[in-house]
Amino acid sequence: MSSLQLSLLFGSLVFLILSSAFFSGSETSMMAINRYRLRHLAAQKHTGAMRVSRLLERPDRLIGVILLGNNFVNILASSIATVLAIELLGDELGIPIATLTLTVVILIFSEVTPKTIAALHPEKLAFPASFFIIPLLKLLYPLVWVTNMLSNNLLRLAGINVDNFDNQSLNSEELRSVVHEAEGIIPKRHQQMLLGILDLERVTVEDIMVPRNEIIGLDLTAPIEVIAEQIANSQHTRLPLYREDIDNVVGIVHLRKLLRIFRNGELTRENLENMARDLYFVPEGTPLNTQLLNFQRHKRRIGLVVNEYGEIQGLVTLEDILEEVVGEFTTNPDALSSDIHPQEDGTYLVDGGITIRELNRIMQWQLPTEGPKTLNGLILDYLEVIPEAGTSLRLEGYPLEIVQMANNAVKTVRIHPQRWVPPAKT
Repeated sequence: MSSLQLSLLFGSLVFLILSSAFFSGSETSMMAINRYRLRHLAAQKHTGAMRVSRLLERPDRLIGVILLGNNFVNILASSIATVLAIELLGDELGIPIATLTLTVVILIFSEVTPKTIAALHPEKLAFPASFFIIPLLKLLYPLVWVTNMLSNNLLRLAGINVDNFDNQSLNSEELRSVVHEAEGIIPKRHQQMLLGILDLERVTVEDIMVPRNEIIGLDLTAPIEVIAEQIANSQHTRLPLYREDIDNVVGIVHLRKLLRIFRNGELTRENLENMARDLYFVPEGTPLNTQLLNFQRHKRRIGLVVNEYGEIQGLVTLEDILEEVVGEFTTNPDALSSDIHPQEDGTYLVDGGITIRELNRIMQWQLPTEGPKTLNGLILDYLEVIPEAGTSLRLEGYPLEIVQMANNAVKTVRIHPQRWVPPAKT
């Protein structure tokens, strides 16, 4: 064999090794590319992203053409390497040396190295590679079609669905993980808001409602002077009207609409009842995302939560739902909550009626929310008896002291924010 022929064979071998590296890198880069960033770039009319998106619509065809090309160049490279080895070293040494040498070269230069680069920088390889793979796919389409048909039929026989290639959608838990991992990209405040929106679907109105024993309203059977004083000192813009008991509620009154009758001295029970809006009831167990849409659909901002027997369990407002997303609304930036009072010794006096979700959100704690909805309920569920004032306990690692009891319920609790961690076992 002449030196020119040997040079051509060496050149062909190098070209085939580089081609193998191209196919290996292309496969890894196409599979490793971020599909959501790819969709974004494609929407921005990025030509490389549009080509790759088109290829990834049918990954079986993409993999088929890449593997056809890769196997073809690897087999051809093996044949040429064998011919060169036999020509230079003879039959006995040439074949094993060619096999061993080509295996090492392909492994390092055509597999590990290009695939590592492609995994680290998928876009830099996938976009230019798609420029060559698309025409190659058109050229080899009959072979690719036959290969995919045989492969897909084998997969169907094995019970594997090969008809749905769009498996890149995220469920809510996966999306929540993505938001958590975006720390540093998304500001902390915005991250918390996004997580709050995602949490709306698994939180119900029971988790955030004002319990019925804490509902502030206007009792129409009270003296008119008492009603006037309640209206004048109310911190709420909407109050329920009832007779003697909240179960006898007759409507919701907007205090802004009472200015005229206040100014004209016409504050009477009849005028209050006439100006009240009809009631809006919310079934307990309604997810917050559903209730938010219901408030919008019915143009309401407040609703009474009722159980399956129609009994009033509490009150929920649009503001309560929004606070789950954006945090507390307060005019005092130093105030944690009207139910949480910091003490000079570092402890907190907490109202027993505070919801567990609100306590966790404000104090950044991890008290369980699956069972009882209030701190009082959580303590009673833990103790399984009605405690006395002065009782101390450790709840989920937080030392608590019951300061005040009222009507068989925990009224005030002192919480030590330093969580107790049990010593490690030796």
